[in-house]
Amino acid sequence: MSYKKLEIWERAREVSIAIHKMTLTELPKFEMYEEGSQIRRSSKSIRSNIVEGYGRRRYVMENIRFLTFSIASNDETIDHLETLYETGSLKNKSLYDDLHEHLQILGKKLNLFIQAIERNIHTSNK
Repeated sequence: MSYKKLEIWERAREVSIAIHKMTLTELPKFEMYEEGSQIRRSSKSIRSNIVEGYGRRRYVMENIRFLTFSIASNDETIDHLETLYETGSLKNKSLYDDLHEHLQILGKKLNLFIQAIERNIHTSNK
């Protein structure tokens, strides 16, 4: 199996691409190196941490640690997105709503994935 078969990775991939494109087409030029740069990095960090955790999946606590980093990057991305919208740099409400919803769902799925791993630990220790 590959990390590319994980639904969480696929969702993180899709949202990082959508955010990257949003920063290039929807934001004022001055945001390219400010908040735009920050949100691109945090959104790409979501998927990168999933990959790194997957690479350490034999070490369950390391996998969970990187998935937790992924959740933190997801939360950071939500905060950057909200800041862009609240400051008026991102004016496209439907795009904002769509990205925000995707990030909320991804955060929930990441949490559920960690809970499944933790349940598996407890089940196999019995």
